[in-house]
Amino acid sequence: MDWRDEGVLLTMRRHGESAAIIEVFTVAHGRHAGVVRGGASRRMSPILQPGAQLDVSWRARLEDHIGIFTVEPVRSRAGLLGDRLALAGLNAICALLHVALPERAAHPHLWVMTVALLDALGASPDWPLAYLRWEVLLLEEVGFGLDLTRCAVTGTRDDLAFVSPRTGRAVARGAAGDWADRLLPLPACMLGQGGADRVEIAQGLAITGHFLTRELAPLLHGRPLPEARARLLELLARSA
Repeated sequence: MDWRDEGVLLTMRRHGESAAIIEVFTVAHGRHAGVVRGGASRRMSPILQPGAQLDVSWRARLEDHIGIFTVEPVRSRAGLLGDRLALAGLNAICALLHVALPERAAHPHLWVMTVALLDALGASPDWPLAYLRWEVLLLEEVGFGLDLTRCAVTGTRDDLAFVSPRTGRAVARGAAGDWADRLLPLPACMLGQGGADRVEIAQGLAITGHFLTRELAPLLHGRPLPEARARLLELLARSA
């Protein structure tokens, strides 16, 4: 069994004296793990960093074996090490993909959008909004899409102001009534209405975080979402 693909490195851990087990998110083979011989060496350690884009070849005797990776660097994102907020975004992306995606299931659209977001980190001042939209897409990829097109109560498309924490559907301001304090505030940026400040970003991430926690509960086994995401939210709040 062998194939070649392009992927983003999610995790790396030592294996034995000099090898490493890496996990990559690839275009055609999804989240996939394998052993890199010499992966813990001084030569390879700068290459095997989270977020790095790699050309990977995987080989195993049987398909269900962990297999062996050979890797070649495509794009390093070591430049983000000097940007604490962008680095937190990179770590949150890798951590969420690690816990959210099933092994060896392709998500080609998510892969394209992930690479675009990684490229935007530190390069575009609007990347936090792109990150929020990426979390919305991640929710769709794990099987739960938000419905923000019309009010769940009246069907109107106007003055959408809340999201139901149960259904993920939008609710208009006038239809919320006495339930308003039980609903999640819906920022305009999630409706595609221009840019967003950090308060709106935080409101949007509260929505995606609520549903990611719920949808990933069987995988998290009672644990919260990855600490890397919480760290990103903390830094975004400070920068506001």
